[in-house]
Amino acid sequence: MYNNIINKIAGTSIGRALVYTTGHIIIAMYIVSTLTGASLFEAGLVALIEPSINGVWYYFLDKLFTMKKK
Repeated sequence: MYNNIINKIAGTSIGRALVYTTGHIIIAMYIVSTLTGASLFEAGLVALIEPSINGVWYYFLDKLFTMKKK
């Protein structure tokens, strides 16, 4: 059952984009917090904007790639 869920997520552009964006936000929170000394909450607010935009960009790139691949 767990593998089915993972395969369904990894099998779609939106699933891959969400996984990418979540990881990007966590990494950005850690970097902002480490470099500026901000709390994780403050770093999280900053980290939501740029990775979210990158996630949308990744979704469109992935969608384009999968359309070209077919």
